[in-house]
Formats: sequence, C-alpha cells, structure tokens
Amino acid sequence: MRYLDLLTALFATVLLVSNVASTKLVVLGPFTFDGGTLLFPLAYIFGDVLTEVYGYRRSRRVIWIGFFALLLATLTFQMVAALPAPPDAESQRFGEAFGLLFGLTPRIVLGSLLAYFLGEFANAYVLAKLKVRTEGRFFWLRALASTLVGQGLDTGVFLLVAFYGVFPSEVLLAVFLSNYAFKLGVEALMLPFTYAVVGFLKRAEGMDAYDRDTDFNPFHLT
Repeated sequence: MRYLDLLTALFATVLLVSNVASTKLVVLGPFTFDGGTLLFPLAYIFGDVLTEVYGYRRSRRVIWIGFFALLLATLTFQMVAALPAPPDAESQRFGEAFGLLFGLTPRIVLGSLLAYFLGEFANAYVLAKLKVRTEGRFFWLRALASTLVGQGLDTGVFLLVAFYGVFPSEVLLAVFLSNYAFKLGVEALMLPFTYAVVGFLKRAEGMDAYDRDTDFNPFHLT
C-alpha cells in the first residue's frame, strides 16, 4: 500500500484547510456558502477513492484519523481564542480578530464534528455496500449515490445542530439546498478525475477491495 499514507495526509489536510476557510462566507454566482465548501467536497472524493480501492476497513481508520485531526485543530483554536493577548494595542487587535474568526460557539463545534462523523461513515458504508451489490460495476453511480447520502447528512446535521433556532427555517433550507447542490455538482464534475485516480491506484497497489464480510461498525478499528 504505497499510496495509502499519502491519501491519508491529503484527506486530513483538506479537512483542516476547509475548517479554517469556513470562517468566511462567500458568494459564487447563485450560491452563498462558507469558504470551506469550495474545498470540502474533495474530502468525499477522497473517501470514495479510499473505500473503492482499499475497502471500508482501511477507510474507517482514515476517517478516524481525520476526525481526531479536526478535533485537535478545533480545540487548539478554542483554547488560543480564550487565552488573553498581551496588553499592547497591536496584540489586542490581532487577538480580537483571531477570536472573531476561530472562537466558534460550542454548537458550531459540535455540529461540525458530528456532521463530519455521520457524513463520512455514511458515504463509505453506502459505497462499499453498493460495490458488492453491483459486483464492482457502475462506479460513477455508486460514487454519486454515496455522496448524495453522505453530503446530505453532513450538510443537514451541521445546519440543524449549529444554527437551528438562530436563523429562520426558510433561511436554513435555502443554505442547505445551495450547499448541497454545489457539493453534488463538484462530485459530478470531478468524476473523470476520480475514475483516473481509482484506476491508477488499483493498478499500482494491486488492490480492488470488496467488503463482503466486513464489520461495518464505525467504532471497530481492526
């Protein structure tokens, strides 16, 4: 497995960069979303590649590595934001800016972690099950179907946990639809690239895992 460590590092990097970029809202054509949405769909593409080539068991370990990396980054940002800055004006100014960007509320932290956990494991589970059911055919359909479920859970859970009762329901629905449509669109546009990466890795690693007898419990790491 020459490339598994590289894929794991890239997966964790995408998560951490997306988490930082999500502190700014951006407008792109008809879509309004947090900046992390520009990169975060790649996490699901990596998830598809990992599960398709290496199987659910190894994908599960990578998801947990990403979870703990995200948890560590989030807790570090919270701790740094809570600590006082030196009394000089420049340090105070930078301290306030840091607090505004990274001093997230507990609801947003909980929503982000819970959404990641549910979405990524749902994505891996659906892809692995469909691969066995289709005998390895129709990767494009399996990738889209798993993303449909995973991204739906990820986006919906995050918005409900982080912002339910803060914004009107119609605003949350509009944000959900905007984010969901954009993420699915990225997945569809990236399919040729995903196909190429999957094909390369299967040849290079000599692997094409099928999860016929796999324990799908997300808390079992063996």
